[in-house]
Amino acid sequence: MTQSSPSRHAVVIGGSLAGLLAAAVLAEHAKVTVIDADPLPEGPAPRRGLPQGRHTHLLWSGGARAIEEILPGITDDWTRAGALRRSLPTDLVTMSYQGWIPRVTEKQFNISCSRDLLDSVVRARVTRLKAVTTLERSRVRALEGTAARVTGVRVDTPQEEGLLLSADLVVDASGRGSRAQAWLRALGVAELRQAEVDSGLVYATRIFEAPAGAHESGFPIVNVQSDPRMPVPGQTATVVPIEDGRWQATLSGTRGGQPTGDPEAFIPFAKGVRDPIVGELLEGRKPLTDVALTQGTANRRLYFEKADLPDGFFAVGDSVATFNPLYGQGMTVAAQGMLAVRSLLRDKGLGHPGFGREAQRAIAPQVNTAWELAITQDIQYPGATATGMEPRTGSGLLDRYVNRLMLGATTDEALTAALFKVVTMSSAPTHWLSLPVAWHVLRASDRGALQGPPLTPAERAVAGLTPPVPEPHR
Repeated sequence: MTQSSPSRHAVVIGGSLAGLLAAAVLAEHAKVTVIDADPLPEGPAPRRGLPQGRHTHLLWSGGARAIEEILPGITDDWTRAGALRRSLPTDLVTMSYQGWIPRVTEKQFNISCSRDLLDSVVRARVTRLKAVTTLERSRVRALEGTAARVTGVRVDTPQEEGLLLSADLVVDASGRGSRAQAWLRALGVAELRQAEVDSGLVYATRIFEAPAGAHESGFPIVNVQSDPRMPVPGQTATVVPIEDGRWQATLSGTRGGQPTGDPEAFIPFAKGVRDPIVGELLEGRKPLTDVALTQGTANRRLYFEKADLPDGFFAVGDSVATFNPLYGQGMTVAAQGMLAVRSLLRDKGLGHPGFGREAQRAIAPQVNTAWELAITQDIQYPGATATGMEPRTGSGLLDRYVNRLMLGATTDEALTAALFKVVTMSSAPTHWLSLPVAWHVLRASDRGALQGPPLTPAERAVAGLTPPVPEPHR
């Protein structure tokens, strides 16, 4: 491992999860300054720069493992703070587009809690690192340097406008609203290639008081997904147990079928998706918040890795790509990307010529995986739009194969395991094409598939639901 000189300095623009993980990785090799426009809260609290933090965020096992490698012990820190580690699919009642997934033994897991709690635990760990300092209520005005090399940033702080911070490396983790393109253009860098797939998705979230005994009994996550093969707007409903005995419920709808901010329409919408179970669970529950509504959730990507970037700069997280939030990919992509950067740093050191460009290329595979998973489904919804996209050769055959795999996942435990291995980004989608998985796909069938949500009698009792009526024999 090559260590950089302790006199080196790195600047990270943005103090959300991606920026904090970048700071943690860089702190092994340099002094790090994290710049954020907001004050960074001491504990779990909303941030103006993270409006989507009000909605459901599930950290998949692929991302949790990556963060655990960067910050050992973080999973225990999350659970001590109130987060729930949930086995998948054991602690999950989910209706995929092919049907209900059986609750077999653990194949993967996720961390369930509010985004405020998730970030606060990481923030507490990273800001305690000796090499890390924060510059809050401050905005980056411009990058310093040339088209060949970035040498720092100009920052407007509460005390001084246009403060120059010299840096050996600048990392843009400022998110969906990143101004990196304008900053790079000002240095003479050519326009970056962009792509976008927009299904018109709107999502709405409200927090409810969970029924007595629900948390103690380990009540599962309950989720009803849409079917992109149907020529109707895609609508979903999800309820996730989070810290402090609460249920976080999120609804979504694509163009022509979006939820609204009307609290009276929230539960009826949940009942109107492909199965009414989420609405039934929420009925009669005490709401603890108003309805939070978010629009503008297009999948967007900037191809930094294909650009002739100046050395001493790279971007990570939502600055590079934003995904339909329903798939829960953003945090995992950022974490896995920074884990790849850590390997590069330990191998070559921060002062290695061309390090910024190499770091950007190291992040690209994780972005590619999430991008393909997201756009493959979103492009199918009525009214979806796409710009900057390249033709996807062989997509029809691959789509039919994945449809068959999803069908088999409703009855075959091996395919259930394969499904969650990729969905949680614990393996690349190429895992689905491996010979053992392909053999099960060829034999896939929905014979014996579940006909309703697989809640146990005890879970139904806790939720106050009546037992399901048995279907008549045919």
